[in-house]
Amino acid sequence: MNDMAIDDKLWTIDSDAHIDETEDSWNYLRPEEQQFMPTTAVPKHVDPTKTPPKGVSAAHITRYWMIDGHRRPRFYRDDERTKTTVETRELFDVPARLRQMDEMHCKVQVLYPSLFLVQVTDNPASDLALKRSYNRWLADRCQASGGRLRWVCLPGLDNIEQSIEELRFAKANGACAVMKKGDREAGHWVNEEYYYPFYEECQRLDLPVVFHIGAGVLDTTSSREFPWGRFTKLGVPPMHAFYNLAMFGTTKRFPSVRWGFIEAGSSWIPFMAYDIMRRLATMGADFTAGHTYEDISEVMTKNNFYATCQVDEDLPYIIRHTTEDRLLVGSDYCHADSAGEMDFNPLLQARAAKGDISQQAVRKIAYENGVKFYGL
Repeated sequence: MNDMAIDDKLWTIDSDAHIDETEDSWNYLRPEEQQFMPTTAVPKHVDPTKTPPKGVSAAHITRYWMIDGHRRPRFYRDDERTKTTVETRELFDVPARLRQMDEMHCKVQVLYPSLFLVQVTDNPASDLALKRSYNRWLADRCQASGGRLRWVCLPGLDNIEQSIEELRFAKANGACAVMKKGDREAGHWVNEEYYYPFYEECQRLDLPVVFHIGAGVLDTTSSREFPWGRFTKLGVPPMHAFYNLAMFGTTKRFPSVRWGFIEAGSSWIPFMAYDIMRRLATMGADFTAGHTYEDISEVMTKNNFYATCQVDEDLPYIIRHTTEDRLLVGSDYCHADSAGEMDFNPLLQARAAKGDISQQAVRKIAYENGVKFYGL
């Protein structure tokens, strides 16, 4: 971005912010797609007209989106806990969200979904319709932001031709990345030739591919059972994509594509890179047709990988093995879970003041790398 305001050094790029879907998200369904319209349901003990009591977790008072007969979470958010409001979370008041970004010294927020982090339906027609409506809703909401709210496209990957059409719409309407799941999405793994035309179009349009925590497989596990498998189902897929892309040559086919791993932290990267190097040394590069690596950091640089970090991770160690040019940071705006860091900028500055990391590293992590990765 070449239009930064005064005190340019204070501005940041929020590489992982979120919105909450609302009824307006489905206003762009086509007439023949109205059958797929999500509806909201609430447990019998919940009064949907009342705001949940302060201090009560959203997990305890929950609404649901009903989609193709499946319940998908639609959380109540606590304004105090999230430091947001329903107007800013659902983009009813874009100017208010921009004012809050000013307070955070945030120049741009990159917007990820809430509902769609996990696959919501096993019906390809419904999946395409809902994601297409979401993309158009978010594109329209972001128009009033003057380019400060940028969004991540959701493609319906059961149909590659239609997903490519979505990429083209997204590029023309303010999107700065496209979200892909790291597990078996649309019945295919990330390295399969099935996705090659999709990746080729991402390369042509200069849209990075991002793997946010979440799952590409529909999960209807009950809420009582879900916590026991949460890490495997949601946390592992970005790591799985990292491993497969670095091992098996896909990134060499699309050398201009930037690949991002979002909200999964970064402490796992040195181990994963080491494991990849060790396996390649044992099996030989001919086995994988991928890159060869002489240093752990080359796994990031040769594959054009970027990843978000948490500000309290062992950043000196991580930077040594990833380079400071490959790390991003985000607020997890409106989610307020373990990844939430609305104050990531002062926290990074505090680490620099203690001598943990350099001011140059802070500048790159908080701003320059986000500009480069998202093509801002």
